[in-house]
Amino acid sequence: MEITENIQIEDLIQELPEAVRILARYDIVCIRCGEPYWGALRELAEEKGITDLRPVVAELRAAAARDE
Repeated sequence: MEITENIQIEDLIQELPEAVRILARYDIVCIRCGEPYWGALRELAEEKGITDLRPVVAELRAAAARDE
């Protein structure tokens, strides 16, 4: 799985459940009522005013590498 700022939230969470906790540290809530948000990581982050996703993506990639 390639993690970029354009990854779909549903795909990210399915492949890397730890992403929920990682995104929460950046105040990006990606689960509502037990279901993932639809759309891309970039879109969800922009709603929170986050425009520089490099640290978020780097942390997600590091977690995915540990998971392999």
